[in-house]
Amino acid sequence: MTADSITTGQNGSSNGSSNGHANGTPRTKICVYCGSSGGNDAEHMETARELARVMAENDIDLVYGGGTVGLMGEVAKTLCELKGPEAVHGIIPEALVKYERNNTYQTINVNNQYVPTESTYGRTTVVKDMHTRKKLMAEEVFAGGPGSGFLALSGGYGTVEELFETVTWNQLGIHKRGICLLNINGYWDGIVQWVDKAVEQGFVKLPNKDILVTATTAEDAILALMNYQVSEGTFKLEWGSQ
Repeated sequence: MTADSITTGQNGSSNGSSNGHANGTPRTKICVYCGSSGGNDAEHMETARELARVMAENDIDLVYGGGTVGLMGEVAKTLCELKGPEAVHGIIPEALVKYERNNTYQTINVNNQYVPTESTYGRTTVVKDMHTRKKLMAEEVFAGGPGSGFLALSGGYGTVEELFETVTWNQLGIHKRGICLLNINGYWDGIVQWVDKAVEQGFVKLPNKDILVTATTAEDAILALMNYQVSEGTFKLEWGSQ
């Protein structure tokens, strides 16, 4: 964690995260990008719940943007109900708390710090800016066990921005984790078509088309991350600490 972050764990510790199994193997962690809205089609919310159920069945932890509303809140709440607060870690910029956390925060007047109610939505880290949020989410996935990766449920501008930054990092060789679009009722068809067009027009190498994989069910999305193969077309660059 950085000096800019505030984390409150279940026992009031400064970390509170469960990073590994008893045998020392890192826990599998999936970072889910998704909307702070539930959308107009009930299937989006049901898919968020189903994803949480499949993650629980496979003992996979959630890292996400820290909201309690929309798809963000639904996947976090469902997994928290099934596996407890330690299975969920939300990371949210302070400026978004009042928009994306409903009434699930209380404010301590002494330090003016936000303290989350974690029994429903899991552990929460409040950070100062969007860059820190994305960095910390990515670092948890990078350090996770087999099958760790990034998954996009339906969402808006923010979801797409986070998704493609992660794709770009993979292309540049910053990480080798899988990235999957969970495509419900054709929601992401336009993105898939754009990738095809970018390959056709020579802006994306053909092998790198498969940096971003797709699935239409939660089960298939988890399998896609478990079986993910790094593209041979990624840049073999040397990077320092990101």
